[in-house]
Amino acid sequence: EGETSIIEDASKYIKKLKHKVDKINNETTSEEYFCDPTDPMVTVETLEKGFMIKVMSSKNEPGMLVCVLEVFEDLGLEVVEARVSCTDSFSLHAIGISNNDDCESMDGEAVKQAVAVAVSTWSDSQDPKG
Repeated sequence: EGETSIIEDASKYIKKLKHKVDKINNETTSEEYFCDPTDPMVTVETLEKGFMIKVMSSKNEPGMLVCVLEVFEDLGLEVVEARVSCTDSFSLHAIGISNNDDCESMDGEAVKQAVAVAVSTWSDSQDPKG
């Protein structure tokens, strides 16, 4: 009887976890649909010697990759690793390290702002309505 109780408890726990995962997946999906698809998303994570930068946009405009890489260059960031997808949407995951010795002085929020401004300015300049 003790084994049955353990199995029942485990089964209930698994169902509860599955429900949580489904709920999170539904929230993520609904956020994707309610986000402005023309507004690129930029996230920056500070690493020990640089930054992990992610840029995602539902639209893939010609030249966006060049635009982002120019910002990295302007900031003094050297791209040491990057994954880019430009099929239907635009997705960039890059790791950039500072060319300067004082990489501590570079702020992740400043990197995010610079990339976000460049990407949104680029998107606006490519918009036929604008």
